[in-house]
Order: sequence, then structure tokens, then C-alpha cells
Amino acid sequence: MSRYMFKVTYSAAGMQGVMKEGAEHRQAFIAKMAAGMGGSLESFDFGFGDTDVYAICEISDDETAAAIAMAIGASGAGSCQTVKLLTAAQVDRARGIQTGYQAPG
Repeated sequence: MSRYMFKVTYSAAGMQGVMKEGAEHRQAFIAKMAAGMGGSLESFDFGFGDTDVYAICEISDDETAAAIAMAIGASGAGSCQTVKLLTAAQVDRARGIQTGYQAPG
């Protein structure tokens, strides 16, 4: 399982839906959706600014995470940026990989 952060910005219609149903209803729905896809919702937070929701989920693979992001965008209720999250151990393993990269110039 990998972890993904979904950064959602609601359209006016999407925010109207949150106002009608409530924020906790939206959180429960996302948790149920993630579980139905074999994953889990780790956190679900609303924020000020350009991004309305920050949801961190454990999802089985990149394709499933992409399907979630595409469904959000296709709904018209909002737009979604998806960030694949790495653990410190994953970053430590990555820093040990020699790439042979050389900066230009």
C-alpha cells in the first residue's frame, strides 16, 4: 500500500454540497469509498486558502489513486491534485541509489 494526499478544491456546486450535507458526512463518504477500494482514509482536513480539503489515504496502487482523482475532477464538484507520499525509510533507500546524473554545464 502507498500513501497519497489528495488536495481538493471545491467548485461552487461542490461547496454547496458540503454546506447541505455537512463536512463530517463528506469525511465518512470518503472513508467508505477508500475502504471499498481496499484502502483506508488516514486523515481528512479542511483548510483555508486555495485548497479546501487535504485527505491522506492508503491506496493499493497508482492506478487506483488516479481513478479517484479523475472521478473527483469529472464530477464537476472540484479539482484534485494528487501527491504520492514517501516514508523516511523510502527516501533513505532512494538516496542510496546512484543515478549517474550530472547537472548541465
